[in-house]
Amino acid sequence: MAEYKDPENTILLELKDGTVVIELLADVAPKHAERMKELAREGAYDNVAFHRVIDGFMAQTGDVEHANMEKDYNPGRAGTGGSDKPDLPAEFSKLPHDRGTLGAARSMNPNSANSQFFINFKDNHFLNGQYTVYGRVVSGMEFVDKIARGEPPANPDRMISVKVAADA
Repeated sequence: MAEYKDPENTILLELKDGTVVIELLADVAPKHAERMKELAREGAYDNVAFHRVIDGFMAQTGDVEHANMEKDYNPGRAGTGGSDKPDLPAEFSKLPHDRGTLGAARSMNPNSANSQFFINFKDNHFLNGQYTVYGRVVSGMEFVDKIARGEPPANPDRMISVKVAADA
């Protein structure tokens, strides 16, 4: 196993092209980091589609309710669901939405983030202070860059598996 600075707060996201290593920022957004670990440990993120992927902007995934490509996949509803857990309060910080950061997807209500998240393809500083930043890609961004584009993509890519490094 590779050496990770903090395996309990490291996510291993398996994509078709390789593994993306994500450092969770538990000190900045503890509730969001905890939710991602909880859903990863339940296997809830496995086989979930990237349902909204905008070139030069971001790749969004995490709709565990409607976007599991192995169970009840509904492309028309993908992006409208969450998990069976309560929504999370916003944990805004001064961290910028830079390339490779994870942001919590939500509705217009800042306290509506649940299971969905996005990975920024580039610096998206217009999002600063409006969406919770709770992780960053530390390796494998080249695999994120290869995710199929579209809203939704014609042939969406998926998170094959999502694990906490401490459990891998």
